[in-house]
Parts: sequence; C-alpha cells; structure tokens
Amino acid sequence: MPISLSEWEAIFELFVINNMKFDAAHDLEHIKRVVSNAKDICIKEGGELAIVLPAAWLHDCINVPKTSELRAQGSKLSADKAIEYLKEISYPQEFLGDIHHAVHAHSFSANIETNTLEARIVQDADRIDALGALGLARCLMYSASKNRPLYDSSDPFASKRELDEDKFAIDHFYTKLLKLPNSTKTEHGKRLANKRCEFLLVFLKTLKEEIK
Repeated sequence: MPISLSEWEAIFELFVINNMKFDAAHDLEHIKRVVSNAKDICIKEGGELAIVLPAAWLHDCINVPKTSELRAQGSKLSADKAIEYLKEISYPQEFLGDIHHAVHAHSFSANIETNTLEARIVQDADRIDALGALGLARCLMYSASKNRPLYDSSDPFASKRELDEDKFAIDHFYTKLLKLPNSTKTEHGKRLANKRCEFLLVFLKTLKEEIK
C-alpha cells in the first residue's frame, strides 16, 4: 500500500527533530508553522502537495548561522541534503527535482529566482513566518541570543546613520522584514504577508512614541 502524505510528514518531522541544529529563530515550531503556511497557500493556489510538503519540512535542514561565510549557500546545502535524505527513504523520484529547487530558492539571502509554483509557495510560507507577532518575537529572540540591543539610543530609527542589523534589532525591520510583502509570489501569500506587516508597522509606530 502506498505511503500517504500524512505518513510521509511524520517521517519528515522525525528527521528534522533528530538532525536539524536549531537556533532562537529556527526551531521545530518554526518548521511546523512554515509547513502549515505552505499547506494553506498550496491549497488556495492549486500547487502539488507532494512537492510542497517535503520542501517545507526540509527547507532549513542545514541551518547555516547568519554570521557564516557560507550563509548564502545555506539553502543550496539544505536542498542537497534534502534530496540525499529523500532518496534514502525512497520518496517518489519524479518530485525530487522540483523539491530541490523549492528548497534552494526559498532563501532571502540566496536570491534565487522561483521557477515553479511550488517554489513560490514554499518561499512565501517561510517569509510569512518572519512577519506579524511571530516574526517580531523571532527577531527579538534571535537578537537577544546575539546580545544585540533593541535600538541605537542616539538614533533609534537610523535617520542619520547607516542601518546595521548586525548591531541593532530594530534595524532588521528596515533591512529585511518590511520588504518581505513585496517579495511574495502568490496572491494568497501576499495577502497574508501584508496583513502581518501591518502589525510590525503598528509596533514601530508605538515604539517611536514610547521612546519619546
């Protein structure tokens, strides 16, 4: 009897738990949320779940630190590892090429063009989790883990200095997070991203008022 997608998912989750190196912003719950986002978008957009689900589960299976010189290659390393693993567990061969592309292209830093609907779905699903209340929490948790202050006390919103997300948490909103809705590739993904981005804008507006 063929293995169902839900059974495959249980196998993927076990692999992630046993093999992935988590950090403050990339943990098991992040992976699960990306999978949930991907399912939602895939159903709305008419994608192939047999491609989207393994790609979403395995998109960060090699988690390269942001400070590593290999950071831009992280999604390629994850894609290669994902296909190596899927071959080991005899996942259907016909989906492997598109899964590799979806994992490779999902990364913001890799800047790879998404050539399939499924790649666009996985990319959107990952970027949505960087927005809204969850995105705010992930950003602050990661910054705290690196001992970065929330903002530059002399110029909190970089009105007279260059943005530096490696020094201040708030700078990351302007260098990346607020740009994500414009980079979404599916209609449903864009709706979700824009809604979550509104939360970040309210937070920043409130922070400006409270700093004053």
